[in-house]
Amino acid sequence: IISKLNGVDMVKCAIYARVSTDEQTVGDYNSIDSQVDICKHYIQVQKERNWVFVKSYTDPGYSGKDLERPGIQELLQDIKAGSIEVVIVYKIERLVRCLYDFYKLWDVFEANGVAFASATQHFDTSVAMGKLTLNILLSFAQFERENTVEKTRDKMKQRAKLGKWHGGWIPFGYNYNTDTKKLV
Repeated sequence: IISKLNGVDMVKCAIYARVSTDEQTVGDYNSIDSQVDICKHYIQVQKERNWVFVKSYTDPGYSGKDLERPGIQELLQDIKAGSIEVVIVYKIERLVRCLYDFYKLWDVFEANGVAFASATQHFDTSVAMGKLTLNILLSFAQFERENTVEKTRDKMKQRAKLGKWHGGWIPFGYNYNTDTKKLV
């Protein structure tokens, strides 16, 4: 880990990136690559603040619904070990989609002197207005997740009422009819 460059103390920055589905990780340049590149550029723009990129942590194919993700757990270990001073994300909802989980992370960040920044959403958590902005962004991220869950649940109920299959493994002894979208 770089801590000094030409005698100047450097601020060790980590990037966290996440996508919810495996499909978003396919291809030569995918969504996680894009998030990491944007965050690296953001770190370069902060060179007058002596920011330096040290590591990226990724969770491809993991929902932001909780903190049970290998990348976020590794990041937390490195924060507690003192290897990270700033965590940068593309957007806050890439880190978490739940206020409760954010505040669990925030407690770890503050206890270890770690700052938090978003490459595309501008807020400064060192002032009251920045904390308010952060809370508003988190509230919208949680609302979006809860709204998606409600819509998905309603859609699945309607499909069940129509006798349509939701997908997954075809049960033994059944075939799937692509015309009627039902198990036979």
